[in-house]
Amino acid sequence: MCADLCNLEADIRELEAAGINMLHFDLMDAHFVPNMPIGLALIQQLRAKTDCAFDIHLMVENNDFFVDAVAEIDVQQIAVHVESATHLDRTLSLIQAHGIKAGAALNPATPLSVLHYVLERLDFVLIMTVNPGFAGQKVVPATLQKIAECRAFLDEHGVSLPIEVDGNVSFENIPKMVSVGADILVGGTSSVFQKSSSRAENVQRIQQAITLGLATRKNDSYQFSDVG
Repeated sequence: MCADLCNLEADIRELEAAGINMLHFDLMDAHFVPNMPIGLALIQQLRAKTDCAFDIHLMVENNDFFVDAVAEIDVQQIAVHVESATHLDRTLSLIQAHGIKAGAALNPATPLSVLHYVLERLDFVLIMTVNPGFAGQKVVPATLQKIAECRAFLDEHGVSLPIEVDGNVSFENIPKMVSVGADILVGGTSSVFQKSSSRAENVQRIQQAITLGLATRKNDSYQFSDVG
């Protein structure tokens, strides 16, 4: 969504050269969120252009329809919003039945308690640090604490799952996010696609920000994911 959609393959080549290992796609239906920047056909065509893992973030009302559709594209993980999943357990099971990692996405105001009875179905948790639908937003302040509380919640239940963070993952916010438990970072206009520097320079700066965050954190595993 943050890339140059008219020159997307060239953008992906730059990201690959900079060391990006996963592409994050915000797939919207203009109902759950009032936006629809990319569609299924674009994701399908890009699959043949790169070996990067595909991370699909569904911001839709009919989750099961889109799960079945993107499962045919050879994606590696899919996150569905608990707010739009009528039968969350069933949808997460459907994702895993396709051999794809399943994640639950939580809006800033959604409590962590909604995860309690689906923990065995999850491969990761996606914490939204902005309200979903648009790039370039400021982080919701309470969500930094929410990342920490999510890590504590998972630890208390004896579950080892990566936490993905999406929303204003900026150079300034990355150290804070990583230090409190973020494992997978979705970079957008405030980091990877910041216009004042090249993609490679931005990724290098991100790595430095991650190092700062890890310095105050015991778990030093992370992935860096780019917003598509």
